[in-house]
Amino acid sequence: MLADGGVAEKGDPKVNSGGGSGGVSNGYPTSTVQSPKEGAGGVPTGAPRTLVVQQTSLDRPRETWSKKMDFLLSVIGYAVDLGNVWRFPYICYQNGGGAFLLPYMLMAVFGGVPLFYMELALGQFHRSGCISIWKHICPIFKGVGFAICIIALYIAFYYNTIMAWALYYLLASFRPTLPWTTCSNPWNTVNCLRYLSTDSNVTWTNTSTSPAEEFYTRQVLQVHLSPGLHQLGSVSWQLALCLLFIFTIVYFSIWKGVKTSGKVVWVTATFPYLVLLVLLVRGATLPGAWRGVVFYLKPDWGKLLSTTVWIDAAAQIFFSLGPGFGVLLAFASYNPFHNNCYKDALVTSSVNCLTSFLSGFVIFTVLGYMAEMRKIGVETVAKDAGPSLLFIIYAEAIANMPAATFFAIIFFLMIIMLGLDSTVSGTHTHTMHTCMCFIVCLCPFSGTSRFCADVNMMLGFSPGLFWRVCWVAICPIFLLFIIVSFLAFPPEVKLFDYVYPPWTTVLGYCIGVSSFICVPAYMVYHLLTAKGTFKQVRASRGLGVGLSPSSPPPVPPPSY
Repeated sequence: MLADGGVAEKGDPKVNSGGGSGGVSNGYPTSTVQSPKEGAGGVPTGAPRTLVVQQTSLDRPRETWSKKMDFLLSVIGYAVDLGNVWRFPYICYQNGGGAFLLPYMLMAVFGGVPLFYMELALGQFHRSGCISIWKHICPIFKGVGFAICIIALYIAFYYNTIMAWALYYLLASFRPTLPWTTCSNPWNTVNCLRYLSTDSNVTWTNTSTSPAEEFYTRQVLQVHLSPGLHQLGSVSWQLALCLLFIFTIVYFSIWKGVKTSGKVVWVTATFPYLVLLVLLVRGATLPGAWRGVVFYLKPDWGKLLSTTVWIDAAAQIFFSLGPGFGVLLAFASYNPFHNNCYKDALVTSSVNCLTSFLSGFVIFTVLGYMAEMRKIGVETVAKDAGPSLLFIIYAEAIANMPAATFFAIIFFLMIIMLGLDSTVSGTHTHTMHTCMCFIVCLCPFSGTSRFCADVNMMLGFSPGLFWRVCWVAICPIFLLFIIVSFLAFPPEVKLFDYVYPPWTTVLGYCIGVSSFICVPAYMVYHLLTAKGTFKQVRASRGLGVGLSPSSPPPVPPPSY
């Protein structure tokens, strides 16, 4: 409805939704003041008249978070995942203990946090998901959005499998005696050695295997039934049902969008902290806990001369905070336009890093206890990394505690909650960005100056020199460092004593390329289907950014 009483029809040039005067590019309505015509419609001469231009769209209005805490808990729940619990403590002690905290913090300050802040700001300003946002940044790179959908599927398979194992353990914990505490089960071997704190006459040897290890390898994974990946064997129906149940939980956590997931995170994001605090207090009271803490934090400054330490620090902070993967971008797109995403970035990234540090104490107090009980070094107990650290070492330690059933139930519930947060985030937003494409597109094509102007429009202040330097120079180097290091130093893939054959490495690279191929494929499609010459496409559609030169900047909604 126009101020002079006329009604704008569809397609009326007086009301536009993207270009020309009064247009908006990010979905927000705007109001402007127009000079009145004297004596029109009985309006006194010289009286101000307002023309309200409302963007009309057939698209459904974008959802918003019910509460600010829904957003914060969702971001924290996404960033704080299983890697904080098992990967950080292992990486920390392996790379110099307390000395590792120096490269870790440097990588966080100059790499992880700036990317974290940038992605929240991008999502909040453009109010777009990880596919549609490319029309604002660089349309020809829209293939990145499709690539992340494929990667999200892969990540869901990984996390949901871990949660299925945790669910199996959880169900097995509802009994007076935990099944991984005895050697009298059908899956146990002659090497199984029941080694509790009360068994002082038992000696642990290099050939000994704990009940917890045999439960994990022979009952849960059943690796002894398969000679290798070339002959996988039959499907475990117990794990298949657990996996189906996990997928069902994930579906019902996201089926109504952020209205549902925003409520789920109140449980899944807070419960792990409660369990971590309970386990920390319990672990600190165990005999030998101090040995684990000393081993965890004792600095080995000589390790800092190794390139591997800096590679691990960069990889850990990047995959811990999760910038560039699109989840943060999608979460922020449901925020109010003037939400202070700068403060949100600092708070949530700090919580994530502190959680990793706290998890180290939770894990190593227990490892010190295990070393004290077996009368061996902490480094021998802590030789396993990844899921083995949780499902073997920690599970065995829990079995030796008083009220073992209670601690087992809350621990494996925590594992499920941590995995559920990350899976719901990835599935809900169709995410996991190809990071290098994200940064390469933002800096050269979009321009840091324009991005800072967008942030200034939202928050009322422009990012300082530190953030500009990080976004333009340091962050691209940070990402290239991670990518090149993984290509130059591929990790050895093994499960216990089984070394994966070379063809599995080739298969892994093919899986990675299957997502990345979407990027060049869409570029070709975009150029072939666009009308006009290549120069015209490059100027107007292909490599243009956001608004056309004649369009005004996006205008936030009026304060009223």
